[in-house]
Parts: sequence; structure tokens; C-alpha cells
Amino acid sequence: MRTGARAQGGAALTAWSRAWLVALAALTGGAACGNAEVSGPGAQDPAVVVRFEEPARSDRAAAAFLREHEPVTQAAAAVTVLLTLDRPVPLVVRSCDGDGSSYDPESRRIDICYEEVSEARDLFARAGRQDTDDAVAAVLQETVFHETAHAVVDALGVRTAGREEDFADQFAALMLLRQGAAGERRLRAAADAWNLLAAAAENADGDAEDEHSPDRERAVSAFCHLYGSAPGRHQDLVRPDVLPLARARGCAEEWAAVRDTLLETLGPALREG
Repeated sequence: MRTGARAQGGAALTAWSRAWLVALAALTGGAACGNAEVSGPGAQDPAVVVRFEEPARSDRAAAAFLREHEPVTQAAAAVTVLLTLDRPVPLVVRSCDGDGSSYDPESRRIDICYEEVSEARDLFARAGRQDTDDAVAAVLQETVFHETAHAVVDALGVRTAGREEDFADQFAALMLLRQGAAGERRLRAAADAWNLLAAAAENADGDAEDEHSPDRERAVSAFCHLYGSAPGRHQDLVRPDVLPLARARGCAEEWAAVRDTLLETLGPALREG
């Protein structure tokens, strides 16, 4: 896992849902490994263009998982629904040989690592979690959104209100919460992963410093955003080892402020309608 790499409705589809389906169809058609590029403007020019490199032998199962569950291409489609950029951001899914997923400002490219699939699966399996496929896909989607946030900041040349790493976590939360109940489950899974990483770090000899907030802090912030977006649905989060009551009391206001700041920052790139 990355720890140190840089509407509800009835039968009728909402306009957002229709746009999602169009973008998803354009971005996922023909996805395969072997340096396959997943693009296709369709009704909207893609904000992110995904390319899958041939995986190392040890990563073949992870590559198959990403083809089947499509967390990367679904995330790219979701960004296209929300944002328009002057030029698409290239995203390469590859075997990283020990490096983590990241955004490179020099090449303006996002790298997502096959290895993160097995790392996330091992993390959840050690914790005894049963829905590992869904949880792993959620972690990968959150990672794509996080790294895409760095690319968007770079492309727009905007200044974030606080630390860019925190902005990237907040952007990922926004993108997941836009997916409704399914996105809420995904954000919760990503936050659970940070909690598990924090617990693992406590049992290790040391915790390497990086540009991100500590994993426990990231987990609490994600839980706070989730709770603040719909307190009535997430009362079970309010407990000392997940979301302390003192923090939970202000989460609705906190998430509203975070969301508004995100949308203001992204304003130049937001699609109309």
C-alpha cells in the first residue's frame, strides 16, 4: 500500500449517472495488459488516460484482479465526469519493483503499482477481514484519486489551502463520497487500511517519516469526512479506536468546509452541469 509515495435515485438515471456510464464505457473498453492504453474520448475527452504495462511474473494475479474489478479505470472515469483538463494525465499501471504509487511532476505522470494489490490484500487478511476483494479495490481506487489530485494541482497551477498531501486525501474522499453508498464503503475501507498500517507501525522498530500525515491521523480524518457527510448512517464510527467523540462532534461542519474548499480550488476545471 502507498504510505510514502508522493445520488441516490429511483428508476431514472440522474444526469451525473448517465455521464458516469458514458465515461466508464469509453475508458474501460478493451482494457488489457501488455502495454494496452485505455482511452477513448467518447462524449468527453478523458482527464486521465490509463495504460497497463505487462506485469512481472509475480504481479500477474494482481494484474488480473485489476482487469476484473476495474478500480483504476473506474476512478479515471470518475475524474473525467468531474473535471476537464487542457491535456489528459497519463496513468501507467506497472510493476514497480519496490517503489510505491506516485505522481511525478517532471513527467506529469501517475504510476500505480501492481504490488499494491497484494500488499493491501495481505494487510486485510492479517486483520481477518472477509471482504478482501472489495476492500482491496477500494484501496486502489483511493490511491488513484490521491495521486490524481497531485496531477490536477500541477495541471491547474493552483495553491492548496493547506498541505498538498492533505488536499490529495480530501480530494480522494470527495471522489469516493460522490459515488453514494458504495463510495462510502470504499472510503471506510481505505481508512480501515490506514488504521491497520498505524497499528503495524506501532509494533515495528520505527516508522519512516514522509510527506504524508501519520497513518492514524489520515484514518481519523477520513472517518471524520465519512461521518460528517452522513452522520445518521455512520454512528458506529464514533468510538475511541476509530473516530473519537470529541472529533466527531465537529465532523459535519468540517466536511462541509473541506468540500467547499475543494470545489473552490477545482473551480477552473469543473465540468458544467
